[in-house]
Amino acid sequence: MTIFTAACVQLTSSETPSENLKASSELILEAIGAGADFIATPEVTNMMEPNKKAAKEKAQLEEDDLTLKAYREIASNHKKWILAGSLVIKKPDDDRLANRSFLIAPDGSIAAKYDKIHMFDVELNNGETHKESNAYAPGEEAVTVQTEWGVAGLTICYDIRFAHLYQDLARKGGAEFFTAPAAFTYTTGKAHWHILQRARAIENGAFVIAPGQCGLHSRDRKTFGHSLIVDPWGEILADGGEEPGIITAEINLSMVGKRRQQIPNLKNIRDYSLNSGGKNAVAAE
Repeated sequence: MTIFTAACVQLTSSETPSENLKASSELILEAIGAGADFIATPEVTNMMEPNKKAAKEKAQLEEDDLTLKAYREIASNHKKWILAGSLVIKKPDDDRLANRSFLIAPDGSIAAKYDKIHMFDVELNNGETHKESNAYAPGEEAVTVQTEWGVAGLTICYDIRFAHLYQDLARKGGAEFFTAPAAFTYTTGKAHWHILQRARAIENGAFVIAPGQCGLHSRDRKTFGHSLIVDPWGEILADGGEEPGIITAEINLSMVGKRRQQIPNLKNIRDYSLNSGGKNAVAAE
């Protein structure tokens, strides 16, 4: 069986985990009611808390996190796959937090988890500054996981700008679809979001399921929304716009093999050396 219905839950998460759990759970149940088999929520689903100290006070250890417990119960009760796009999780061995994605199987067990590798440390032209590495410890391991339909490759938000990660997930990990939950800023999202999601799909002949945060959050943080489901040819199957809600689309993983046969770039990759001005470089005239 290679066909399933995927759903993206689009949220405007606040600083309060209980509020976000209520809103996200209602939308997950709405997606299940719409026939979704695989439901994905955005990055930092449980809280969008910009203050590091406050985030540490609110964050819970993985085994205690109320959002994770609730999603596991929903998955088990409804026999569905649920991706908690990412949750802010307290680490027992680090002063910083984890930005961690959880893939929950239909029996309620945690099939896989992934800590965001690439940290968003940037100063934007509009004066917006983000230093994610101050609050979050970066992950060190790329993750793929077998589902009943095929292999998923787990990523989070800023990872989308690092094409080699997706190539490794596809070539070495066998990923046929990627999850890319995000909280993209409105500025960078408007410029690059659609292009990046489509590029990762095209480059790897894979589906991309990318649920996003949307709207105005605390302290004037604005996210782009536009949750996307993209097919291996780069076609957008569903776009969530800029308001909270859900989108769904049919995922037929048999398309992955067909597209990779049409354009076998993953097989055509070759090793090479880099000459950056050495003795064999052609001199400029």
